[in-house]
Amino acid sequence: MTDTVALADRLDLNACDREPIHVPEAIQPHGLLLVIETAGLTVRQEAGRLARVTGEDSWLGRSVEGLLGSRITERLRASGLGDDGFVGRWRGADGLDYDVIARPHDGLLIVEIEQSSQSAQPGIELISRLDVAGAALERAPSVRAVCDRAAEAFRTLTGFDRIMIYRFLEDEAGQVVAEARSPEVESFQNHHFPATDIPRQARALYLRNPVRVIPDSHYQPEALRPAAERPLDMSDCGLRSVSPVHLQYLRNMGVRASASVSIIIDGDLWGLVACHSARPQLLPFELRMAATTLARNLARQIKAKGDAELYRERIRLRQLEDELMGRLSADRPLEEALADNGRDLADLVDADGVAIVGPGGQYRFGVTPPEAAIRDLAQWVADQPGLRPVSTHVLSQRRPEASAFTTEGSGLLGVHLQGDRPLTVLWFRAEIVETVRWAGDPSTARKTGDKAVLTPRNSFEAWSETVRGRSRRWTPAQVESAGRMRDALIDFASVSQLRSLNRSLQASLSERDLRLEQQEFLIREVNHRVQNSLTLVSSFLGLQARQADPASQAQLLEARRRVRAVSMVHSRLYRAEAGSTVDLERYFVELIDDLGASVGPDWNAELQHDLAPVRVEAGRAVTLGLILTELIINAQKYAYDGQPGPIRIRLQEDGRNLRLAVEDAGKGGHKVGQGFGSMMIESLVTQLGGQLDYRDGDPGLHALLKAPIGIEEV
Repeated sequence: MTDTVALADRLDLNACDREPIHVPEAIQPHGLLLVIETAGLTVRQEAGRLARVTGEDSWLGRSVEGLLGSRITERLRASGLGDDGFVGRWRGADGLDYDVIARPHDGLLIVEIEQSSQSAQPGIELISRLDVAGAALERAPSVRAVCDRAAEAFRTLTGFDRIMIYRFLEDEAGQVVAEARSPEVESFQNHHFPATDIPRQARALYLRNPVRVIPDSHYQPEALRPAAERPLDMSDCGLRSVSPVHLQYLRNMGVRASASVSIIIDGDLWGLVACHSARPQLLPFELRMAATTLARNLARQIKAKGDAELYRERIRLRQLEDELMGRLSADRPLEEALADNGRDLADLVDADGVAIVGPGGQYRFGVTPPEAAIRDLAQWVADQPGLRPVSTHVLSQRRPEASAFTTEGSGLLGVHLQGDRPLTVLWFRAEIVETVRWAGDPSTARKTGDKAVLTPRNSFEAWSETVRGRSRRWTPAQVESAGRMRDALIDFASVSQLRSLNRSLQASLSERDLRLEQQEFLIREVNHRVQNSLTLVSSFLGLQARQADPASQAQLLEARRRVRAVSMVHSRLYRAEAGSTVDLERYFVELIDDLGASVGPDWNAELQHDLAPVRVEAGRAVTLGLILTELIINAQKYAYDGQPGPIRIRLQEDGRNLRLAVEDAGKGGHKVGQGFGSMMIESLVTQLGGQLDYRDGDPGLHALLKAPIGIEEV
C-alpha cells in the first residue's frame, strides 16, 4: 500500500464539518516540506518529490546545509526570518528556481520549498501595480463599486480566468457580489453557495492563513515521512494538502487551479477573493504576498466605504427623527400625537406599515397585520429582555403564528416604552418573494457508497429557489434609529408629564398665593389692632401713674415699660418677616437697635452682639424676642443701678438647640425673683421648653438660655 493510499484511508470524509484539515500529513506536489531540528538544523521529517527536485531520495537525519547551501542555512541558524517567513531563493537539481519560506513551530523549523515564477517581477513593478489597484479602490464611491474594481484588479494581478468577490451572509452561506472573468468561462455573478461548501474549520483556517493555493486540483498528495506520533499542525503552510472532498468539488465545477485570499475586517472573515482557472496555474510566493496586500487594502476600503454609507444614512435618519419629534404635540396623549404623524413614522425606517399600541387603543397606518395579531405582537415585544429594538426580516421563524400574515408582516421592527402609560411601536415590512440563484442545487451533496462517503455536488448549473416569508432586511442604521426614537419618545413623554405637572402646580401655587395674600392682609389687620390695643394700655398706665401715690406710680411705670417692650417686639417681627420662619440673627439685630434707640445714645453705645444665623418658627421668635428684651432690661436696671454699662448678647446654634446669652459686667446678683419681669421670663422659658441659667461672670452676671430650635416631636 502506498503512502498516498494510506493517507486517504486515514481521512474521515463522513463528517465534513469535523474533518481535521489542518493536519493532513501531506502536501501538494509543487514543492517540498522539511521539518528541521533547530539545534543541528537536521531534517526530522520530509515530504514532496525530493529525488526530482534535490537529486536525492531522502534527507532524513542530514544537515540542511548540504541541501540548501551555507547562505540560506546561516539565515535559518540566525533566525533571520521576515514577517512573511521568506528566507531566500534556491536553484533545484531540476534547474528550476524555488522560494524558501521558513516558520518556527513548537521548537522546530518548518521549511517550505516552493516553485517560483521563474521570471520574478522587479519589486518596483509589483509595487506600481499594487499602487494603481489601490488608487482604483480608493476612488470607488460605494462598497459595490469597490468589490467590482477589486475583482478586475485581482484578475490583472494573478492572471486567473475567473475572479469572484465572495461575501459570507448571516446564515453562513455565501454570495458572489462581484466578478471578473474571461469570456469562455461560466459566470457565477450573484449566485449563492451553501454554507456547507466552506465548512467551519475551513473558515477558521482562512482567518489564520489568508492565502490558500491549489495549482492543480488533479494532484496526488505527497505524504509527510516518517509519520509522527502527533500529527504536524500545517495551518500556516502554503503547501498544505487540502481535503479530497474539496478537490472533488473543484473538479465538479470544472476548475483545475484555485486560489483563495481572505477578506478580513475587524478580525472577522467578511468574505473571500476566489480565483479559478480551467488550466493548472501557479500562484508563486511573490504574487501571493501581493494578493494578500491587495486583499488587506480591499478590506480597508470595504470598511471605509461601508462606514461612510452608514454614517450618511445615520445623519439622514437623525434629521428625520428631529423633524418628526418637532411635530409631536405635547398637549395630547403620546399615542395620539404619534398617530397624527403615522405616515412619517413609517417612512422613518422605510416600513410598509406601522402600528401604535397604547392605553388609549391601537392606531394603524399602511400595510399591517390584523388588530388581534398586532395586540399579541405588542405584548411579545414588551416581554423581550434588554433595551435593543426587536428586529427580524423573517418574523415567522421567531413567531410561527406569524405565518398567517406574512403578506402584510414578514418583517418586524418594534420598540416598547415603559412607564405610567406604556406604549409599543411596531413597524412592518411586507413579504418579498425572492428568487435565489444557487450555483447548483445545494441539496445534491450526499453520502454514497458502502462507507457513506460524502460526495460534493455534481452540478453547478444555475438552480433557482423561491424564498417566501421574508421581507427586506432592516439596516443597522434603521434599527439604531428605532432605538433612538424610543429614547426620544421616553424623554418627550417625561417632558410632557412634567409640563402637565407644572401646569397643575402653577394652578396650585396661584391658589396658594391668593391664600397667602389674604393671610398677610389678616395678619396686618390683626397686628394693627394689637398695636392699637397695646398703645391704649400704655396710655392708660401712664395716666394712672400720674394720679397714683409714689409706691404705686413706680409699679405702674414699670408695667408701662414692659407693655411698650412687648409692643416693640411684636411690631419689629411683623415689619421684618412675612414667612413662617424667622432669621433670629437679623431679627435680634433690629430689635437690639430699637431697644438702644429707645433708652438713649449712651446705652445704645454699650449694647454689643455676636449673633449666628438661626432660623426658628415665627411664634417662637416672638417668645425669644420677649425673653431677650426682658434680660436686657433687667441688666440695664440692676447691673449698673440704671447707669450705662456694657451688655453683650451672644446667639449660637448647638445641634438641635440654640444658646442665647446676655452678659453684663455689673455688680451681679440680679437673678430671677418674684417681680413681674422675672415671672414673665420664667413663663416664656417654660413655653419654649428651654432652661435659663444664671452664672457669676466675675464681674457681672451671665444669663444663658438653652432651648430647642423647633418644637419637639412627641
